[in-house]
Amino acid sequence: MAAHPRKKITFSILIPFLVFLLFFSIMIWQKYRSSQEVPVAPSGQSGEGSRSATLFFAAEGTRLAREAREIEPCENETACLESVLDELLNGPVGEYEETVPEGTTVSAVRIEGNMATIEFSSAFSDGMLSGSSAEMLAVYSVVDTVAVNFPQIQKVKINVDGNEAVVLRHLDLSDPLEPDYSLENAPSADPEKKSDGATTRHKVRPQ
Repeated sequence: MAAHPRKKITFSILIPFLVFLLFFSIMIWQKYRSSQEVPVAPSGQSGEGSRSATLFFAAEGTRLAREAREIEPCENETACLESVLDELLNGPVGEYEETVPEGTTVSAVRIEGNMATIEFSSAFSDGMLSGSSAEMLAVYSVVDTVAVNFPQIQKVKINVDGNEAVVLRHLDLSDPLEPDYSLENAPSADPEKKSDGATTRHKVRPQ
């Protein structure tokens, strides 16, 4: 008769242990399943988020100024460069003035080593405002925008309608151009003199 109480005690301990073990196993399985599931990004959005860009526009018609802009995520650097140029061609959203002639479009973009080549439509040259200052602001708003957003790009080649030897009224674009951030400064007595004492050379067409 003494054996019956022992069985009762054994079952009363074993049942809660089995329930706890089952509950613990279910929790482990759910956690494992959750870790294996790939989260789905909301429609129309990217998990990487937007990208910040710096654009150069004209300020008071005499110098370049920076304006921040958010662009959509892009797959590679060429696509990112196209997006940045599209924003530049869309014009400023603040108090600054657009530099690139209205109606200009980008037909192609290439990145080769440390140089980017941009193919503009004929509106870039045909719609350019007269005067060397307007040409400088338009051209270097493009060059500086590319260089500041893509530090690995040190030179920018601008072509127009397939022409690789473009010469505007005052500026020769037949060679690749390096950025010139001195154009952000107010005009000085010597327009070729940088604020740090160095000089910048622009290939100007002889008159």
